[in-house]
This record gives sequence, structure tokens and C-alpha cells, in this order.
Amino acid sequence: MHHLSRQLVWFGIGGFVGFVVDAGTVQLLVSALHADPYLGRLFSFLCAATATWLFNRRYTFHQRGEYTLFGEWSRYVAAMSAGFALNYATYVLVVYFSHFVRAWPAIGVAAGSLPGSAVNFLGARQWVFARSRKRARGDSGASHNQDA
Repeated sequence: MHHLSRQLVWFGIGGFVGFVVDAGTVQLLVSALHADPYLGRLFSFLCAATATWLFNRRYTFHQRGEYTLFGEWSRYVAAMSAGFALNYATYVLVVYFSHFVRAWPAIGVAAGSLPGSAVNFLGARQWVFARSRKRARGDSGASHNQDA
């Protein structure tokens, strides 16, 4: 149970890092570059997902699956897409109904953050960073994670 608690804390810290990247990127795109807040959010999600992947692979999930860097990143983005769908739906609603949030989309990012967090944690823990059954048992024939 202690291991799970530690992972939840680190995942939360990583989520905060992701929020800063996500909210900062979309705010910059909308305010400085006059980007559409809906399209800008798709780009900011990719930036945030990459930042949280880097954080989580280093701090939250020390034991990783048996994927290349690109394979692990692409699985991570796919897993985070489920939580992002909940997050984005909330974001779209608050941006659509609030002129203030349309001007300050970082607030919309915050509103959508909590609904997808649990889905994201489970996807990362159970699918992206899950150890194979052979490695978990300690079988010597299992290959080890390669970072290239």
C-alpha cells in the first residue's frame, strides 16, 4: 500500500507539472498568438503529456515495461487521451459558456484537470509502466527495458 501511496503523490506532482505546461502553453497560444482556444488546447495537451511522461518515467514509475522510448511515449499519450477526453469536454464547456474563460483558457484547463486524473493514473500504472508478468516473477528469460 505504501508503494501505491508514493506513486499517487508523485503522479500528483507530475500532474501539477503537466498543468503548468498545459495551461501555460494554451494561454500563450491564445493571448500572444491569437490561436483558437480549442485547437490550441490540442497542442498544449501534447506538450503536457510529453512533460508528464518524462516526469513519471523518472520519478513515479521506476520499473517500466519493455518498450522503446517512442513505444513508451506513444502508449503514454494514448493512455492519457482517455483522461484528456474528460478534461477536454469540461474545458470546451467552460470556454464556450464563459467569455472570461475564453480570454483566460488556463482556467478552463484547471476546471478539466480533476475529471481525468484518476483515469490517467490507472492507464499509466496498469498499461504504460506495468511490468511484464515474467519480470514481476523474476524469470531470467525476460528482456529488459531499452531506452533507445
